[in-house]
Amino acid sequence: MPPDLTADPALDPAPVPHPDLTVPRPPAGAARRALDPERVAAFAAREAVRFARARPRTRALLDQGAAPWLAGVPMHWMRDWPSPFPLVVTRAQGARLTDADGFDIDDFCLGDTGSMFGHSPEPVARAIRKQARRGLTTMLPTRAALRVGALLQDRFGPFLWQIATTATDANRMALRIARAVTGRDKVLVFNGCYHGTVQDTMVTLDHGRTKPRRGLVGQVFDLSLGAVAVEFNDLEAVEAALATDEIAAILTEPVMTNSCMVLPQAGFHDGLRTLSRQYGALLILDETHTISTGLGGYMRRHSLSPDLFVLGKCVAGGIPAAILGLAPSVAERLARYDATRPPGHSGMGTTLSGNPLQMAALEATLDAVMTAEAHARMDAGAERLARGLAAATARHDLDWHIARVGARVEFICAPGPLRNGTEAAAAHAPDAEAALHLGLLNRGCLIAPFHNMMLVSPVTRKRQIDRLVTAFDEILTELTR
Repeated sequence: MPPDLTADPALDPAPVPHPDLTVPRPPAGAARRALDPERVAAFAAREAVRFARARPRTRALLDQGAAPWLAGVPMHWMRDWPSPFPLVVTRAQGARLTDADGFDIDDFCLGDTGSMFGHSPEPVARAIRKQARRGLTTMLPTRAALRVGALLQDRFGPFLWQIATTATDANRMALRIARAVTGRDKVLVFNGCYHGTVQDTMVTLDHGRTKPRRGLVGQVFDLSLGAVAVEFNDLEAVEAALATDEIAAILTEPVMTNSCMVLPQAGFHDGLRTLSRQYGALLILDETHTISTGLGGYMRRHSLSPDLFVLGKCVAGGIPAAILGLAPSVAERLARYDATRPPGHSGMGTTLSGNPLQMAALEATLDAVMTAEAHARMDAGAERLARGLAAATARHDLDWHIARVGARVEFICAPGPLRNGTEAAAAHAPDAEAALHLGLLNRGCLIAPFHNMMLVSPVTRKRQIDRLVTAFDEILTELTR
């Protein structure tokens, strides 16, 4: 059964403004205020003490169990939260977490999209329990797998599908396919992009030149040999790169989401599609974050027609899974290529991809969780959140803006809208953002640690949204008074 969508009438599906927006700022010329760095630092210090004093059990558990782990945690990113030490979670259900010290926390991070539809949706949990009694991995299809293919085509269109374990895996497969069928070497990506840990995309634009990003671990060869970076929303730069006849594919999110959110300007996606066809490159859409737009993702909402489609994170309700869709024309070209290549490993696929547990979770998510009703509820909640945050920033005379793509909302500590990755990087205010994140957590609200992202799930309640807006306003009061 789908999740209950009626328990909170204030968020029942209702007409809302277009879900891809930058909330308007006050009129130009109004007096604006900048945050005082000393006040921000003092607030952050108080909040760090408050967090640590409130969580003795969490600290004790970390002290007892951290030693065997590199950096003290199972994945080093778990140290990137702006708190003195990470939470230890004892339960995640719906849109709430409970930590080891017994605090209930409204979760607007939702596993950075992995649990966008809420933690442990009942249809998914039920499917997992059922499949666990029937086997977890076999390297063979199940009946559920055969049903999932039809659900994927119904939801996203007439692609030919493959399953991966992460969106990183699916993007790597997409790039191999693009290079195989075009005979070209390079991928075009946008400065500031994020496509998991795909090595080809770990490049940046530095004074007009494509270079490897700073900080990459163990990078031993020049990534610009296989990639070109240009700015998002710059069709002239896209065409100049395509005109070299070196580009196998354009790999992009419909909206840049991993720094400060950057929305596409009018005509940008039509231009990408036209130029990619004109110059013989494939167009790959990575919707791992922008699935928040609505049913079928940004692609379906805006009638985009990519050659390859990638989605990970939330597609199986929190079980590690990703999907890769090939347009029929690309699948035909790949079949012709495959018939002529030498025998041997394709370089694509992993042993556990497509396993029965993934398929059971995929079927349950597509059939009963990722529904039109769920997305309508998410849109209504996200609109409420965006308007509340915008009102708070305006009330405190801050020249910030709020961006949204469907259920995904961000506050950005700079004027907007932003046009590209360079502007997005410059828009960050790391000290103020860290102070806000920690202040919100101490007031019972968790948002994504790497940027200022908040997700509204179909089970997020109006009162949770209002608590977040109230906490945000309270913190801004302390920082600006």
